[in-house]
Amino acid sequence: MNKTQVDLACLGTCNIDFISQVPLFASSEEEVNVKKLHIMMGGSAFNFTTRISSFGIKTGILARVGKDYFGKLFLSKLKPLKIDISRLLVMDDNTGMAFIAVNDLAEKSIYSSSGANASFKLEKGDIEFINNSKMLHLTGMYWEVADEASKHAEKLSFNPGPVMSSLGINKLRNTLRRTEILFLNQKEVSLLTGMNWEEGSLSLLDLGIPMVVVTNGAEGATLFTEEGAMFSPAKKVRAVDTTGAGDNFAAGFIKFYIEGKRHEDCLKHANHIASICVQKIGGSFTGKLDFNP
Repeated sequence: MNKTQVDLACLGTCNIDFISQVPLFASSEEEVNVKKLHIMMGGSAFNFTTRISSFGIKTGILARVGKDYFGKLFLSKLKPLKIDISRLLVMDDNTGMAFIAVNDLAEKSIYSSSGANASFKLEKGDIEFINNSKMLHLTGMYWEVADEASKHAEKLSFNPGPVMSSLGINKLRNTLRRTEILFLNQKEVSLLTGMNWEEGSLSLLDLGIPMVVVTNGAEGATLFTEEGAMFSPAKKVRAVDTTGAGDNFAAGFIKFYIEGKRHEDCLKHANHIASICVQKIGGSFTGKLDFNP
């Protein structure tokens, strides 16, 4: 039995991100020249854990990688960061990949290959790890895994992303009711609730979620609680790539939340960390590969 306790466990994906900087997105039967190609380590769990562990938060990761060169890279990269990788398991598959095109406006288009991420089944060791964690952050995972994992969390933060949000509120109802902090962007609120983002955010409070945090890109973020809504503007920066910005935002928010800071300060810190992320290529605190062409 794994009795090592961490402040925070994150369950999500690990992907190799092939990020192409392009002048415009290709239409059907059209070819566009790539200005620069970046090969990065990414995925929701990798982005989140590398960022929040950099703040000194004792962190563990629950994810799956492939039995390949990239899987070995994830293991070797995370270990020196003092992230608990005991539940980063190697599967008989390829490591997940994401092919991301980013234009000059920092807009992106993503094609994903799930690879080993699709092999994630919650095992006894995963449950023990969650039980020994003070908090669980769920992000970018299949809803069946997320729902089962949420049953074992002492405290739960949940960042479902667009794919899980599109399943709708009825599918995710049980997980949402166990959630203490819910992270969504405005589009995801509408996907999840079928309402506009403000009405949808209030309806999520009615489910019993204490904190609903809704981001709006360069504009900033709004926190909804029973006490009302609180808006925090984002710092004005030149965005290069928004990959992983939501993961970094959540890491910044939760860091201050764990430390007992005011909600206003949690929002400000989250916006600050997200603003750092979007000024560079890739969504992780560290993860650029040396053989970048």
